[in-house]
Amino acid sequence: MRIVIAGGHGQVARLLNRQLADAGHTPVAIFRKAEQTDDVVASGAEPVVLDLEKAGRDEVALVLAGADAAVFAAGAGPGSGPARKRTVDRDAAILFADAAVAAGCRRFVLLSAIGADDFDPSLDDDFEVYLEAKSAADGAVRDMDLDWTIMRPDGFTDKPGTGRVTAGETVTRASIPRADVAAVIAALVTGGFAVHRQFEVTTGQTPIAEALAAL
Repeated sequence: MRIVIAGGHGQVARLLNRQLADAGHTPVAIFRKAEQTDDVVASGAEPVVLDLEKAGRDEVALVLAGADAAVFAAGAGPGSGPARKRTVDRDAAILFADAAVAAGCRRFVLLSAIGADDFDPSLDDDFEVYLEAKSAADGAVRDMDLDWTIMRPDGFTDKPGTGRVTAGETVTRASIPRADVAAVIAALVTGGFAVHRQFEVTTGQTPIAEALAAL
């Protein structure tokens, strides 16, 4: 499979790149800083330098043309401020999904965040705006003509992956290793699990494929 990953230099994305490449797939990583190219290539992905905050839908659709799946794993990141939470976590996600529709790339996985709908709209601090941006992107993707899946993990850790998770419409809050987040995404795009489903996921005791099949 050819799988295009927005935010392809991120920590989760580079783990995903490697997992997909090692399984014989072709990850294509979109990222905005040319100096990150060597890191992306080392993770096993084909590099595409493209700024989703500046690109148009048709430009992004060209990258997605012929892809079997698309994954949005980009994020403005800590300390980026409310404005970039909106332009990356919301607007870039919606742009990427629009481009997938235009390119005919039906399989679409959106990496969201647990509790995204629980934001306080009266607050303008980074975290509340982040949740609001994620919620808006999730809602937009749910309305699109795509075979979408929206996964909402809890806080990430750098612990080794276990290959076991808890997944459901709502789950008890708990952290999850980045390696397991990547493994869940890989299973979603290659195994066809959880189409038209939104779910929360944390570390747990159920093997990933089994947990996703039960959604």
